[in-house]
Amino acid sequence: MTTSDQPPRLGVLLPTREQAILGDFSASPLLEFARQAESLGFDSLWTGDSLTARPRLDPLVVLSAAGAATHSIQLGTAALTPALRHPLIGANMVSSLDHVCGGRLIMGLGSGFPVPETEAEFTAVGASFAGRAGRLDEIAALWRTAWGDDRVDTFNGRYWQAEQLDRLPRPPRPGGPPLWLAGSDTARVLDRVARLYDGWLPFLPSAQAYGSAWQRLESLRAEAGRPEGAVVPGFYATITVGPDEAGAKAELEHYIDHYYGRTLEQMSTIQAYAWGTAEHCADWLAGYVRAGARHIVIRIGSLRPEPQLQEIAEVVLPAVRAVTA
Repeated sequence: MTTSDQPPRLGVLLPTREQAILGDFSASPLLEFARQAESLGFDSLWTGDSLTARPRLDPLVVLSAAGAATHSIQLGTAALTPALRHPLIGANMVSSLDHVCGGRLIMGLGSGFPVPETEAEFTAVGASFAGRAGRLDEIAALWRTAWGDDRVDTFNGRYWQAEQLDRLPRPPRPGGPPLWLAGSDTARVLDRVARLYDGWLPFLPSAQAYGSAWQRLESLRAEAGRPEGAVVPGFYATITVGPDEAGAKAELEHYIDHYYGRTLEQMSTIQAYAWGTAEHCADWLAGYVRAGARHIVIRIGSLRPEPQLQEIAEVVLPAVRAVTA
């Protein structure tokens, strides 16, 4: 089956950052959200990562609990910043998590959002912010070496050297969970995804930009000698569902201000946002599916997203699945 023949899939983000903004770090509401998302038919469940820039509960710990609380829904990071952890510890944690959730894991990886808060976060853990894209690629290579069937025991990279990799536990799946790059549509990002990653998870503001980038990425993937379907075209979108456009936009603006300390107008230049009725949001997402997206991760743009979850499942989920490229 080619990528274009694959049915669209829809996932939802766990509200770990939203809880932190409200000063509530309770695990039970997150697990109830996870169970409800699975029962409502979502394909996947995701959580973000940040230590001090945008604090929240650790994503690998949260997904471990969510994996025990659910049965079949895929679990993913959108996105993990591997540089915040030593790569050997990261390799062991990811492998352990994939065992806990029965091989349902997708690892969306990011090199770090280019803002001062993220640079300070790197400094806090002694990680280098400079060259972070190359460092991420090397961590991914180290992980795959540790997880490989040939049990190579040594890794010698530009940034990292490691021994006794063969002593680390391997994940339940050969080669480990798929690694997606959460990035934009720059030439460098597309080249890295085409050569090195199993999926692409951007948040481009327009479907037209997404379609152009995906076509270029597929061309680069073929040039790199990788088979069709080697890269999953993902998409990260924020939607706020409400009965009227003005009310939904006001809720989204409140959310963005508290999440980023920036305005919706500012963030809309680099990220994908939609607001209004569920039908309107479904139509907007359909444009990305027609442009090539096959696994959409929805972040609900509300500090209290639970009331919107069922309507999104009832209206947006079937509408997106029904779209043909």
